[in-house]
Amino acid sequence: MLTLSSSNGTGGTVKASPEDFIVREITAKGFALSLNEKYAPAQLGETENKEGKFTTFVLQKRNWETVNALIKIAKLTGRGKKSIAYAGSKDRQSVSVQLASIFGIEPAQIASMNIKDISINGAWKSDGIELGSNIGNAFTVIVRNCVEVDNIERIISELNGKAPNYFDRQRFGLRLNNFAVGMKLLKSDFNGAVMEFLTNTNLETNADAVRARSMLAQNPDFKEALQYFPRYLKPERSVIEYMARYDNYANAMRKLPRGILLMFVHAVQSVIFNASLERRIKDQDFESEINCNKNFYGFPDANAVSAQGEFALGTIVGYDTKPERISEFEKEIMEKLELKTEDFKIKSMPELSLRGSLRTLMMPIKDLSYKTENKDATISFSIPSGSYATILINEVTKSDTLTIREITRPSQVF
Repeated sequence: MLTLSSSNGTGGTVKASPEDFIVREITAKGFALSLNEKYAPAQLGETENKEGKFTTFVLQKRNWETVNALIKIAKLTGRGKKSIAYAGSKDRQSVSVQLASIFGIEPAQIASMNIKDISINGAWKSDGIELGSNIGNAFTVIVRNCVEVDNIERIISELNGKAPNYFDRQRFGLRLNNFAVGMKLLKSDFNGAVMEFLTNTNLETNADAVRARSMLAQNPDFKEALQYFPRYLKPERSVIEYMARYDNYANAMRKLPRGILLMFVHAVQSVIFNASLERRIKDQDFESEINCNKNFYGFPDANAVSAQGEFALGTIVGYDTKPERISEFEKEIMEKLELKTEDFKIKSMPELSLRGSLRTLMMPIKDLSYKTENKDATISFSIPSGSYATILINEVTKSDTLTIREITRPSQVF
């Protein structure tokens, strides 16, 4: 996607090891957690509630996805997935620290857990953690073996404290087909959604998975597919198992967790936002009739919307989005995709309907600093929750060549 800075990138390798990508959560009270530090609740402005039914704890992990780490903790305490909560997910290939909570378990039991590459840096009784409650995240990222490490100074100057607030690769799936599945769901093409999810081989690296997906595409016999589809493809197999028994594509998709299904539809919203933001960068037009002010930490507060404000907002289009809130940029992209706002109200699958929201066009970058040593660059910064550090890093390296066309293929509109 088009970068905001125009200078050549540094090149180099990101995430050569988890220690090269450190993520520290900035809590709802504005405290940036530190690695390897034990916390009492008062140190974070938190109040211990001895009558609370939850335990809040400081989770530090290395090379663990947030959800998988918490599921592991839940299993070891005899609890289920629904007992765990967290403010925001962190990159797997990283060393990260964040707040999380679990229902019905005492702090001492959590604090004494022994799991490889996971540590609990404090635990106390509470009312739990809410998803999205963190203000942001602080990062320290090392870019190894830069080709032109000295270019970083010029790039940082061009960015001038901000970067495009694109949605990054994670939103579009490992096979970059979340958008394609989402478009079919929006059009109630559940047959197409099932087959796209099961048979797309784009960027698939496992030979067994490629073979299985290709075989099913050529011969959609779901009972037979159960015999050869790899066991590790559990979400795919759950859909196939249903289709082997019932001829109902919509309900087959419902065998997937709602969170996964929502990611498909979110991917369509994200393409509209990214493509319109890319057009804005080309035209150097960042004016918006919808703006917001900053919160106490200095990050955007999308709930404090006004005609005048420090941060310009774009629209995440949904069925409840008012026409006056859709810019000409967003309108152009929707016309290319032949989408209307009412398409986001999926009558055949109402649980996936999306009202729409707002998102800042640019992510502000706080506490930005960098240093270079030989061919390595270390960059430290803080950004709001919901923004992607990898977008800022790509402004520096110019290494990720992902385009809107790649995300939306086989569509020919971009």
